[in-house]
Amino acid sequence: MSVSSTATPQLQSSGMLSREQFLHLFNRFTFLASQPDVKKRIADAVEDKHEAVAVTTAIQEEIFLEMGVDPRFGLSCLGKANTVYENDQDFMICFYKFIAREEMACDEAELGPDEFTERMRSQQMLQEQQLEMLKHMRKFHLDDQSAILEKLRQQMENANYEGGASVLSPEQIQEIVQRRVSPLFKPQWT
Repeated sequence: MSVSSTATPQLQSSGMLSREQFLHLFNRFTFLASQPDVKKRIADAVEDKHEAVAVTTAIQEEIFLEMGVDPRFGLSCLGKANTVYENDQDFMICFYKFIAREEMACDEAELGPDEFTERMRSQQMLQEQQLEMLKHMRKFHLDDQSAILEKLRQQMENANYEGGASVLSPEQIQEIVQRRVSPLFKPQWT
């Protein structure tokens, strides 16, 4: 009687994940996170008072296993990806899209479908307003644009980076530019 043994494949647990491995993770996660059964899995966890991010992390671990990567090692590499690949602009765009997709999956589960849809609609409107503001700003000289951006930064900081604070109206922009041209206070040098 012979004993058959099936060797467990060795999981990658050293070095650094390649760009291609990360891109596979990002694409696979994006696909899975869009599936109704995965959305339900995350929502069910939230309903059971678990963190949505715990489920998205578990999904990432499952993907790493599919890839032949030790999940703890894969998560460790993921934590370093933005520094290792910081000079690869295309990679960084994919990386931040992946991060945003994970946040969206968590938000959708935590907020529920109606509130999530409303938030996405509000976010879209805000992005459209920001785009219009940027188009309007392009009409001004670079020094004026810098002053406008500085005012916007101050406004956002004062509002604790709430979404609505990231837009200036055309009137506010015009006022900033006019103040630069003719300041209200002119020191008298005598």
